[in-house]
Amino acid sequence: MIEVKNLTKSYGRLKAINNLSFTVGKGEILGFLGPNGAGKSTTMNIITGYIPSAEGTVKVAGFDILENSKEVKKKIGYLPENPPLYLDMTVQSYLQFVSHLKQVPRKLRKSNIDEVIELVKLGDVRNRLIKNLSKGYRQRVGLAQALIGNPEVLVLDEPTVGLDPKQIIEIRNLIKSLRKDKTIILSSHILPEVSAVCERVIIINKGEIAAIDTPDNLSNVLTGSDKLMVRIEGPSDRILEIIKAINGVKNVEIFEKTENDTNFIIESEQSDAIRKPLFFAMADNRAPILEMKRHGLSLEEVFLQLTTTEHKEEEV
Repeated sequence: MIEVKNLTKSYGRLKAINNLSFTVGKGEILGFLGPNGAGKSTTMNIITGYIPSAEGTVKVAGFDILENSKEVKKKIGYLPENPPLYLDMTVQSYLQFVSHLKQVPRKLRKSNIDEVIELVKLGDVRNRLIKNLSKGYRQRVGLAQALIGNPEVLVLDEPTVGLDPKQIIEIRNLIKSLRKDKTIILSSHILPEVSAVCERVIIINKGEIAAIDTPDNLSNVLTGSDKLMVRIEGPSDRILEIIKAINGVKNVEIFEKTENDTNFIIESEQSDAIRKPLFFAMADNRAPILEMKRHGLSLEEVFLQLTTTEHKEEEV
């Protein structure tokens, strides 16, 4: 759906982005991460046609952003970090204005606006002036304008800024529900949110791509192994020896211990391959498994490791 190839942009002597290349599949939610000044906003502004690149190409649904800019812009809904709102308009009149700008057919405008207002839960404030709304509601209005015209692609820069925890969950669920018929690029500083919503992430640092992969795979690559955290009831020493004897287990250690059960961290080449042998080994020894989950670096830890390693290398 989106193809970015060899994208480069400079501001004077500062190279904001350098030779970026990546693709986003139809129906995919891609997380776009990086420190402040890494080039995220520049990249998103180029993809949406807001600014031109110095080199490279961007194609959306096969259309080149420079050669077919009108076609591309019809397919994209954009929520910048600071939503483009007219504060002296009501929510309803503003969305009507956006609908007109996006050239939504007149006979479809009312139903499209009503649908979007329902989707982002703006019904209670649709006739209020935007300047009288809270920051959270203004953010919702910004998301609503991006959805007007039912675009195939959404580019969302910090979509949950200013929202309370309940609103964040609602918008997160909304974004996940949109993947059925939309392709989404999501930039956010709330990394657990990216991990919960996105199938794949790009981490950009100093204008270049530091990593592209799923959060789990990035964690496994950086740790060099796959780990499970397992809570098991029974004598810890005996269980420890049983786990060590399972084929495929590289290492096991006790993470936390209580009177009745113990948390073990089990390191293996592939955690999925040892789940069944582990289950049967514990069943044979009447040691109930109370909890089992993948244990690895969080997305925050992956992000920090990838974006601070380069700083350390430069200092050496």
